[in-house]
Amino acid sequence: MNTFTCKLGFLAAIILTASSCVNTERETATSTSGKDPRTEFRPPNGRGERVGGATVLNTVRTSHTFSNPQAPDNFILQMRGPRVLSSRVHLFVINSLGDTLRHEVLPATALLDDRTLRNNQSATVRDKEISILRGMNNFFSPSHFVQPAVPASATQPAELDAQAWASLRNDPRAVGFDFPGSGGETRLAYSQTLKKVLVINQ
Repeated sequence: MNTFTCKLGFLAAIILTASSCVNTERETATSTSGKDPRTEFRPPNGRGERVGGATVLNTVRTSHTFSNPQAPDNFILQMRGPRVLSSRVHLFVINSLGDTLRHEVLPATALLDDRTLRNNQSATVRDKEISILRGMNNFFSPSHFVQPAVPASATQPAELDAQAWASLRNDPRAVGFDFPGSGGETRLAYSQTLKKVLVINQ
C-alpha cells in the first residue's frame, strides 16, 4: 500500500462518517465521452472509480425535498482528483426519476470549513485536508436547507430576471439549498413555475 493511500485512509478514519467513503484504488474507467455531463452523467456508486481521468476520492449524499414536495431529490457531492487539496468537487441534484437537475463544479478548497486556513501559509497540508473533508461531511447539514427559498421582502438579485425571481418569491413552498461556492455563498432553488433550478449568489 502506498503512502498516499495510507494517508487518505488515516484521514478517513479520523473524520469521515459512515455515509461517506475515501478510496483511492484505481478501477476500470467510466467513459462519458460524447455526452453532456450536466444532463446524462450519473455519479458512480463504486469506490475508487475513475471518471474523466480522475479518481473518485470521496462521496457524500443525502435526500431532501426540493423539486417535488411528494418525492425527495438526491443530493450528491463527489470529490475527484489525485489528492484532496488539488481535487474538484462535483455537486449533483438528481430528482426521483433520475434526471440531473443541476451539476455544479468547484475547487475542493472552497469547502475548507475553517476559513482561517484558506490563506494561512503556515497551515499544514494535513490540516487543510482534514478541514476540507469535514466540510464535505457538513455540506448537506439540515441547516443548509431553507424554506421558503426567498423571503417575500427580499431584494431581487442581478442574476435573476423578474419572472424567475417572482416564481420563487411568490412560492412559500420553494426550498433553497445553500453551499459555499467559489465566489462565496450560493443558493440553489427550484422554480415550480419554470421547472428548473435557479442560482442565487449571496
